[in-house]
Amino acid sequence: MDFIATQLSGFGGAFAALVLDPVTYIYLVSSVFLGIVFGALPGLTATLAVTILTGFFGNKIPLDYSMIALLGAYVGAIYGGSYPTLLLNIPGTAASAATAMDGYPLAKSGRGGEALGLTTTASFIGTLIGTVALLIFVWVLLLVSQNIASPEKALLALFGILLSGTLMSEDLVIKGWIAGLIGLAMAMVGLDPLLSEPRYTFGWSYLMSGFQVVPVLMGAFAVPQIIEGLRTMQLGRMVQLKGRILPNLRTVRKHMPTITRSGVIGTGVGALPGVGEDVAGWVSYGVGKSVSPDGKSFGKGSVEGLLSSETANNACIGGALIPLLVLGIPGSPPAAALMGAFKINNIIPGPTIDPDIILRVVAIMVLASFTMFIMGLFTARIFIKILRIPQTVFLPIVMVLTTIGSFSVGGGINDLYLMLGVGFVAYFMGMLRFPIAPLVIGVILGGLFDETFRRSLLIAEGDLSVFISRPGAAILLTLNIALIASQLPMIRRIFARLRRKAT
Repeated sequence: MDFIATQLSGFGGAFAALVLDPVTYIYLVSSVFLGIVFGALPGLTATLAVTILTGFFGNKIPLDYSMIALLGAYVGAIYGGSYPTLLLNIPGTAASAATAMDGYPLAKSGRGGEALGLTTTASFIGTLIGTVALLIFVWVLLLVSQNIASPEKALLALFGILLSGTLMSEDLVIKGWIAGLIGLAMAMVGLDPLLSEPRYTFGWSYLMSGFQVVPVLMGAFAVPQIIEGLRTMQLGRMVQLKGRILPNLRTVRKHMPTITRSGVIGTGVGALPGVGEDVAGWVSYGVGKSVSPDGKSFGKGSVEGLLSSETANNACIGGALIPLLVLGIPGSPPAAALMGAFKINNIIPGPTIDPDIILRVVAIMVLASFTMFIMGLFTARIFIKILRIPQTVFLPIVMVLTTIGSFSVGGGINDLYLMLGVGFVAYFMGMLRFPIAPLVIGVILGGLFDETFRRSLLIAEGDLSVFISRPGAAILLTLNIALIASQLPMIRRIFARLRRKAT
C-alpha cells in the first residue's frame, strides 16, 4: 500500500505541476489540434505528426513541453483518423481502418453525429484505460528489469527488431527481418561505442556520429507517405454529418463492457513491440464480433463494432509506451518516433530511466485525453471543414515542414541528403512490400544491441556461454530462436498438420 500511495502522490505532484503551468495549455491545445488534423487528412499519420514535431521541438524546448507536444499529437492523431473514416470511408490513419467497417454505414444511415460522439467518447475512455495500465504495469516491469544486464539487453533489443519484423510484414516475414537488419547495420556506422574507432565512415566526417535519428525518421516515415499521397489521390464523397455529436450517456453505459474489454485488448496488443494501433483495432473488432450476441450486425452499422475498434486503437497508445519506457523497445511506429525524441534529449528509456519522467508521461497522457475529448465534441465541425483541403495543397506544405524539421536538428545540408536518401530507399522498399517500421526500430535499437552485445563478450573474454549461463539471457535467447524457428516452412507445416488433426 505504501508503494501505491507513493506512486499516486508522485503522479499527483506531476499532474498539479502541469496543470498550474499556463504554458502547458499552449503546447497541449496546439499539439492535440495539430494531431487531429494530421489524423483527419488522408495521407498523413500519427507517426508523421510525432516525427515532424520531433524535428521542431525535440531538443529545442524544455523536456516537459517537448513531451506535451509529442504525446498530445500522438493522442490527437490516433483519434483524428476517425473523421475521414466516418464521413468518407477513407481511414485517416491505419489505426482507423477497422472503424470504417461500421462507422461509415452509421454515417450513411443518418447517424453520423451519434457515431462521431461515440467515437470521441470511446477514444477518450480507451486512452485513459491504456494510461492507467501504463501507470500500474510500468512499475512492476521496472522492478523486474532492474536485474537485466548487458547480455539480456542485447538479446532483448534483437528480439524487439525480429518481433517487429515478424508482426509488421505484409507477406513474407523475412522481408520484415531484412528491413530490421538493414536498420541494425545502419546503427553500426560511426564511432565504436566501446573503442571510439570510426566504422564505415569512408572518411566522411559527417558519419563519425552515425546516422542522425531525426533525418532517418523523417526520411523513413514522411517522404514515402508524401510521395505515395501525391501519386495516388484518394477521393471520396463526403457524407453529411447529421444529428448531435454529444454522446448519449445511456448508450455509453450500455456498452461499457465492450469498451472495457476493448481497452484491455488494445493495451495488451500495444505492449507487443512494433505492432501498432491498426492491429489493436482489428484484433479487438474480431474479438467483439465473435463474442457479441449480435455479431452478424458487425460491418452493417453496429455501434458495438464501432466502439470495439475505436477504444482499442486509442488504448494501444498507453500499451505501446510500456515497453518503450521499461525496456527501451517501442511498441508502435509513433512510439519509435517518440523514442527518437528521447534519444536526442540524452534520455535512455529502459530500466535506468528516471521515474519522474514516467510520472510526467502519465500526467501528460491524462491531460491530452481530456483535451482530445473536449476538442472532439465542441470543435468537430472545424475538423470536418479541414477534410475539404485537397491533398495537392497540404502534402507539399508537409514536405516543407519535414525539410525544415530535419534541417533544424543538426543545421547541416547533410541531414537533408540523409533524409532524402533514406526516404527514397524507404519508398522503393514499400513498393516491394518491405515494412518500414522495423528499419527505424533497427536504427534505434541497433546501438543498444551493438554496445551491450560486445560489452558482454568483453566481460566474458569472448565466451558465448554468457548468453546461456544467465537465466534471463537463456530465456530471451530461447525466445529469439523460437521466433525464428516458428517462421521456418518446415515448422509451419508441422504445426499446420497438428491443427488439422486437432480439428
